[in-house]
Amino acid sequence: DLRKQARQLENELDLKLVSFSKLCTSYGGARDGRRDRYSSDTTPLLNGSSQDRMFETMAVEIEQLLGKLTGINDKMAEYTNSAGVPSLNAALMHTLQRHRDILQDYTHEFHKTKANFLAVRERENLLGSVRKDIESYKSGSGVNNRRTELFLKEHEHLRNSDRLIEETISIAMATKENMTSQRGMLKSIQSKMNTLANRFPAVNSLIQRINLRKRRDSLILGGVIGTCTILLLLYAFH
Repeated sequence: DLRKQARQLENELDLKLVSFSKLCTSYGGARDGRRDRYSSDTTPLLNGSSQDRMFETMAVEIEQLLGKLTGINDKMAEYTNSAGVPSLNAALMHTLQRHRDILQDYTHEFHKTKANFLAVRERENLLGSVRKDIESYKSGSGVNNRRTELFLKEHEHLRNSDRLIEETISIAMATKENMTSQRGMLKSIQSKMNTLANRFPAVNSLIQRINLRKRRDSLILGGVIGTCTILLLLYAFH
């Protein structure tokens, strides 16, 4: 009965260790988003967190099976020591030693696989942390570059606006000087025309009509210049 229980536990341990080894081997790939397809004795792994939970569960189950198998081997050792027939003791000792070797191999394989899994998980966590830091740095750099670009564009827009305002003021000053000069010339002409009108009454009515038309043209010209100046200022501050 003890040997039967030992063989049953060894078979269960063998299946568990195979699944446990597959789980640990596929851990890094699943953390990168890849899915592995296993046989019917295993469950497809979706992500790193599910693998961590499955790892803990399977590790506990294997440790329990190893504990049970150790207890069975101890009972077999007690029975072997209590047997009285030397030939029977030799056969039992051989069987017990074989079961102990199997237990030792399973224990060694379990601890080795578990250590490899923990090392891979620690490495993956470290790499994930580094990737997050790099992404955070890139994201922060992108935001800073975007802000700098916006500031430069705004600065360039202000410089263009200042230059356009200066050009508008220069045009307005030149227009003012030109109009002042023309005004002096018109006053001189008007003075001469008034002198002629006083001498020749027939020409007086013609001069009055000319003055009315000139006043109307001046108003139109002033309106056009004012409108252009307002449009230029609106464009400069837009």
